Amino acid sequence: MSKYQALWEYVREKECKSLKLTFDEISDIVGIPLDHSFLNYKKELTEYGWQVGKISMKEQTVIFEKTD
Repeated sequence: MSKYQALWEYVREKECKSLKLTFDEISDIVGIPLDHSFLNYKKELTEYGWQVGKISMKEQTVIFEKTD
């Protein structure tokens, strides 16, 4: 199981086409601090019908976009 499984399930349950979460919100959802490995794991999200659209280091946010 992926360490980001809880995040993927959280995003999948959303009814919107785009979702913006802060790094802190993501850390709260998964129960661990967001780290650089997120870049390797983000491809798993496509299995849930979503993708990572933009990661802003300045704003410390991630935008998720629905693919279907």
